[in-house]
Amino acid sequence: MALDKATVARIAALARIKVPDSELDALAGALSKILTWVEQLDAVDVSGVEPMVAVTHARPPLREDKVTDGGIRDEILANAPETTDGFFVVPKVVE
Repeated sequence: MALDKATVARIAALARIKVPDSELDALAGALSKILTWVEQLDAVDVSGVEPMVAVTHARPPLREDKVTDGGIRDEILANAPETTDGFFVVPKVVE
């Protein structure tokens, strides 16, 4: 599918992209090549091919769901500028 300068200018306007007139010819050629490639992909017979979720069928390794760095509340709160009763004190943002 070949695109002309007017079509490329309209696409650019719809996409709200400012394209100088001097670049419209080059952009029309590039977009035409992309559309030709997509047309070639459309011609491929994919009947019987299952949709893919990922490029591999491997499942990610699962780890045991357990807390590994707990019990250090006092060390964490030592970094805070202000704490009360084991909690961070933050400025009020809603009145």
